[in-house]
Amino acid sequence: MAVKVVIIGGGSSYTPEIIEGLIDRQASFPVREIVLVDIEEGREKLEIVGRLAQRMIEKANAEITLSWTLDRRAALVGADFVSTQIRVGGLKARALDERIPLKHGFIGQETNGAGGLFKAFRTIPVLIDLANEVAEICPDAWLVNFTNPAGIVTEAVLKHSSHKKVIGVCNIPFNMRNSVAEILETPVERVAIEFIGLNHFVFGRHVWVDGVDRTRDVLASLNAGNDYSPANIVGLGWSESFLSSLGMLPNPYHQYYFQTKDVLKKDLEAYEQNGTRAEVVQQVEAQLFEKYKDVDLAVKPEELEKRGGAYYSDAACNLMDSIHNDRGDIQTVNTLNNGTIRDLPEDAVIEVNAVITKSGPRPISIGALPLPIRGLITNLKTFEQLAIQAAVSGSYEDAYLACLMNPLIQDEKRIDPLLKDLFTAHEAYLPQFKKEVYS
Repeated sequence: MAVKVVIIGGGSSYTPEIIEGLIDRQASFPVREIVLVDIEEGREKLEIVGRLAQRMIEKANAEITLSWTLDRRAALVGADFVSTQIRVGGLKARALDERIPLKHGFIGQETNGAGGLFKAFRTIPVLIDLANEVAEICPDAWLVNFTNPAGIVTEAVLKHSSHKKVIGVCNIPFNMRNSVAEILETPVERVAIEFIGLNHFVFGRHVWVDGVDRTRDVLASLNAGNDYSPANIVGLGWSESFLSSLGMLPNPYHQYYFQTKDVLKKDLEAYEQNGTRAEVVQQVEAQLFEKYKDVDLAVKPEELEKRGGAYYSDAACNLMDSIHNDRGDIQTVNTLNNGTIRDLPEDAVIEVNAVITKSGPRPISIGALPLPIRGLITNLKTFEQLAIQAAVSGSYEDAYLACLMNPLIQDEKRIDPLLKDLFTAHEAYLPQFKKEVYS
């Protein structure tokens, strides 16, 4: 059966990743139509990416019809899969998410802390509207959300939209598994990792190779200085005591929570020297789009790896392929808890290994969270649910409580000035919050 895929945020620099992934899977995942969708502000980038994607398809001799449009509703007609990769406010908004918290003495990061909170505030209403359109126009389609903060956004859509065929994906578990395979000098197909936790706060409890537990070997390698951080996160390394005591694989984002002072110092120094990560990415993007314009370019350029999107297409395309073919394989996704982790609410979205079927993901039971990480994960989930509540209610008090419960903020006397600056900076993208509540 021919498949139609719609990519929301089609003008993203990441789009060549997913185009490559869909081309590579033609034998098993027969995509015959791809529609790239963006908004008016992204028209020029959409045109550039669309033409590159067309050249990629032609070079591969793939039987795929490609189009691009600003008309989202028209694009959704007949869709089987809808993939989302949007950034409300663009990289300029991301720069504010990173710069303003640093000004107040907090970590500035696009998906964690105060920056991640405001990215969620801008994004949640937009994706709820999209999901409602999917429910109306193509109700059988799966909505595959890659938009960060992926766990929070996926839970918000499941709770507050009329569409329930929603799955969140992230390239971090995929990146970790591939990097562990390199560390162990083993084909990735032989490596399995038990992931437990939340998006960007997930742990690898066990690593197996052909069923043999190799967790300690990987931890020893990390202790020796090996790393699996993506391009957008500079790892600081882990202490021997941390790794041996925890006994689980941390993910690159854990540095924000377990090395907070060192990360803040590093980020402030980097900001003084090179600006925020968003400003560095803006330079990378400008170079990428100049390259994308080259009419002789018909492949994904290697420079795209500098954007931190390694394994993005694999994570998204493997999921769609497995749903379409009812594979029953195991992948790490963001999906409803439904009792998988006993310590979290049934309707919470978790990041966990799941069996992927045509009916969606079936999470593999975890039981109780390991004691050392239980409090942190339940605390983070409380923050996430307060963030969703604030994004939907438009209540300043809810936003304040979300900050109060976030481990990277939790300073009641400094929250008000931090919030005021962020609300003022992002006012154009936060219509649900009335200005008088924070002015």
